[in-house]
Amino acid sequence: MADKIKDAKIIFVVGGPGSGKGTQCEKIVAKYGYTHLSSGDLLRAEVSSGSERGKTLQAIMQKGRARPAERLAACRDTVLDMIKDAMIAKAGVSKGFLIDGYPREVKQGEEFEKKIGKPCLLLYVDAKGETMVKRLMKRGETSGRADDNEETIKKRLDLYYKATEPVIAFYEGRGIVRKVDSELPVDDVFAQVAKAIDALH
Repeated sequence: MADKIKDAKIIFVVGGPGSGKGTQCEKIVAKYGYTHLSSGDLLRAEVSSGSERGKTLQAIMQKGRARPAERLAACRDTVLDMIKDAMIAKAGVSKGFLIDGYPREVKQGEEFEKKIGKPCLLLYVDAKGETMVKRLMKRGETSGRADDNEETIKKRLDLYYKATEPVIAFYEGRGIVRKVDSELPVDDVFAQVAKAIDALH
């Protein structure tokens, strides 16, 4: 089964909360026919499905008051299996895969390559910290999400930078990182994204 995805085009999409990477992923899917897989969405869907795997994940996530990073580490193998299953399910119809919010650390990237395959591009959707805070605060006015308040947002950004910088440096060493400036209007950002993807084809 894994052979089906061995030669698939795989793009890691990295960007902080509020960087606009979700919007860019939607545009890539619409233009290029890629499949967008978000590790967070897969995790939530699995937990709410009530499957055996979902129950295991829920138990890990509810253990005490473990920090999100520790919980994620405990879920790491399961998340990787879920990404792989989702990729195999779409292998026949997808032009490529956008892996969103993964890897969170270099070790995850290495595991991914061992079990699934190498990314051909790491798309780094980059916005300034204060821009992301502003965007998330604005979203918080309408989203009703408890974690869209300034203090929580700043903590999330802090965690994001600590986790992501080594990942970006690791893939920069391979020369596959393309950084796009998401301070620009959405379509201008996508023009940069499209240029990076067109170079793969």
